[in-house]
Amino acid sequence: MPLTQQQLNDPQVIGAVTRLELHAREVMEGVISGLHKSPYHGFSVEFAQHREYTPGDEIRYIDWRVAGRSDRYYVKEFEEETNLKAYILVDTSESMTYKGPRRKYSKLEYAQILAAGMSSLLIQQRDAAGVVIFNDGVQKYVPPRATATHFTQILEELVTAQTRPKTAMAPTFHYMADTIKRRGMVIVLSDLFGDLEDVMEGLKHFRYRKHEVIVFQILDPDEVNFPFDDLTKFEGLELEPDLLVDPRGIREEYLRQFELFCSALERRCGEIQVDLIRAVTSEDPADAVTRYLSRRQS
Repeated sequence: MPLTQQQLNDPQVIGAVTRLELHAREVMEGVISGLHKSPYHGFSVEFAQHREYTPGDEIRYIDWRVAGRSDRYYVKEFEEETNLKAYILVDTSESMTYKGPRRKYSKLEYAQILAAGMSSLLIQQRDAAGVVIFNDGVQKYVPPRATATHFTQILEELVTAQTRPKTAMAPTFHYMADTIKRRGMVIVLSDLFGDLEDVMEGLKHFRYRKHEVIVFQILDPDEVNFPFDDLTKFEGLELEPDLLVDPRGIREEYLRQFELFCSALERRCGEIQVDLIRAVTSEDPADAVTRYLSRRQS
């Protein structure tokens, strides 16, 4: 459902959209300054069919292999040559709201900035960007478009996204894999905290549909390093009970389990050719995107 006029006139919403647009511009400028050319551009060229050559057709589109076999000239036709369709899936479950002390962004805010920055980058390249807001299911789906006004709509949906206690990644991934009819790019922004088998089945569904899949696993440094020392109350964020524990007694096992999960995730994503990037919220969002795009170019 589109935002109401009253919502759009809310000073808090306007301020949040403006701030997010500023962050997006910073991310975009940081990425462009760090790269000579974005590897996204040109992925959208998709062969559709042959047709017989007619005078006036561009010679560069003649399929010379077919001509050599048949002694007749055919040209290649393509669908939406300059329009890659990218679907950016943003996890808004409650675990994404975590923000460690002295951190600039929560995981959700970091995901929103990445989503806005990548949308801006894609649209500036005349590619199409869309956004999917999900938690216990798909809450908002903005289909990909490649216009400046569409970018404003993406920002509005991102800043007004509502969180819910639980996430359901697998059903969301399966639903979107069935919804997206044309091969495109799927970008997932989530901490990926959930059942690994379910997550992988959902990602496999995207790959089965021939989509290129990029996953940014967004983590707070506290989750990576577990720096707690004193008796600490850990709040359950996704309908889990609160726990009051001595962190020193569980640190070793926590770090072991965390590393097992992350290692298995990385290995399983590699097996199905899904790009996985660990993005920690202490890192500048522009650096996270630039680091990944640089890796694609190498």
